Amino acid sequence: MSNQALRILIADEQHFQRMRIERLFNRLGYYRVAPVHNLAELLTLVEYSATPFDLVVIHASLAGGALDLLDFFLDNPQVHYALIYDGQQAHLPPIPACGQQKVQVSHESLPDLASIERLMAIIDRPLPLVGTVISVR
Repeated sequence: MSNQALRILIADEQHFQRMRIERLFNRLGYYRVAPVHNLAELLTLVEYSATPFDLVVIHASLAGGALDLLDFFLDNPQVHYALIYDGQQAHLPPIPACGQQKVQVSHESLPDLASIERLMAIIDRPLPLVGTVISVR
């Protein structure tokens, strides 16, 4: 069962692509999805949000060379996980081993349902049952 409280931010210049990705998350039971269409909106939401985003999904070209996406996401406590897609286009450097869980780069032009399911299996792990007491007589 999906954690419907997870906060997801999708950043892409193309409205159709943002909506397509959002629908994939909706199919998996995630509805707290905010789509943005430029880097300024993304930075504003991340910087001024009282609650961190659990996941940011961003098209690699959105930064347009104005921001190093890897450094931004690796060092930002306001973003727990990030998926940078169409990463081939931005010529991103290799991700350090310590950050490979937090930031993933996909060379696909758009994430598909299978890639989002794999990502959410990492992010939305079931919590272990704590404090459950079973009495047997």
